[in-house]
Amino acid sequence: MCVRIRAEQCALAALFVTPPRPGAFDDSPAPLRQDELLCATELPDSGPREAWSTGMVKVGIWVLPALLAAAAGWSDWRSRRIPNWLTVPGLVLGVVVNSLVSGWPGAKAALLGALLGLALLLPFVLVRSLGAGDWKLVGALGAFLGPEHLIGVLLGAILVAGVMAVALVIWHRRIRQTLRNLGRMLAAFVTLHLPGPELSLDNPDALKVPFGIAVAIAVILYSASQVWKVLQG
Repeated sequence: MCVRIRAEQCALAALFVTPPRPGAFDDSPAPLRQDELLCATELPDSGPREAWSTGMVKVGIWVLPALLAAAAGWSDWRSRRIPNWLTVPGLVLGVVVNSLVSGWPGAKAALLGALLGLALLLPFVLVRSLGAGDWKLVGALGAFLGPEHLIGVLLGAILVAGVMAVALVIWHRRIRQTLRNLGRMLAAFVTLHLPGPELSLDNPDALKVPFGIAVAIAVILYSASQVWKVLQG
């Protein structure tokens, strides 16, 4: 590591340690040696600053989907719906942010993530077992996370939703009815038929798991783990 000292000290030390240069006492200026040039020049050390800026950008990328998911989960908890003014701009923002940070590769990953999320959950929307707001939320999150991270988030959301569903069934004492409904859904899947309306969101007596809350929990936990990795790195 080069120890920075003032240029005057370097020049003074060179006069006593080394013999005078040709023309040192003449009026004509003599060129500086390489070691004097290194001492007299202040080179900015921008490595730590650039690393800090890059880390903050990565943290911001993970904070944004967590905030979107938290707002959607709160709306799903309060009103059992996720509005379009939250999901549609969120999808656009995800594409824009990834494009600004990573250029075309980021834009491509954002578009693929959004399309993957919408494609995977579209069948559940068509059979009325998932709301359109939840569907659009997953598409918006896919635009932020990309396809690889979205898969992990969806698996976590399904796990959280399963735990919530079991808790609701036990709380409302509908274990037998739930088992019958599962049998009907399996029979409809085997015979390639759509399940009846009693197994859809249109049934007012059906227990409904707020999937938006499950997604919010999964995204917040996943984003927190990624931010922790960035800060530790």
